[in-house]
Amino acid sequence: MHITIAHAEAAIEAARKKAVEIKTQMCIAVVDSGANLKAFYRMDDAWVGSIDISIKKAKTALYFGMPTGSVGQLSQPGGPLFGIEQSNDGLITFPGGLPIVDEEGVLVGAIGVSGSSVENDHMVAAAGVAVLGVSELPEHPWRT
Repeated sequence: MHITIAHAEAAIEAARKKAVEIKTQMCIAVVDSGANLKAFYRMDDAWVGSIDISIKKAKTALYFGMPTGSVGQLSQPGGPLFGIEQSNDGLITFPGGLPIVDEEGVLVGAIGVSGSSVENDHMVAAAGVAVLGVSELPEHPWRT
């Protein structure tokens, strides 16, 4: 099952509102369960470089079913996933990407946000997911 366009647009709008609230400009991407771009929004004056980063954050969160910051923790030197960012045509392993899980626990897509500090990127992505009223995936040994 894929995220619907209505849900993708709702997530983007909630994320956009949070970005406005914290006075920053963001690129916001939503991908479906196949990691295909479903919806995208670039706020005025958001960095051009953040376009690719937001999409890759969404894909990274989708590919591994966990927040990109968690992938980053596991991919540090000496970590079990060190070097993983080189796979899949390039991953982003810092915060700002979150999986989107439906009410039945099925991974239906992901959101990626870029344009500010990683703390702000994560906060804006979380606002996008929260509007859908979904939960995270069940625990997995690799998730932190």
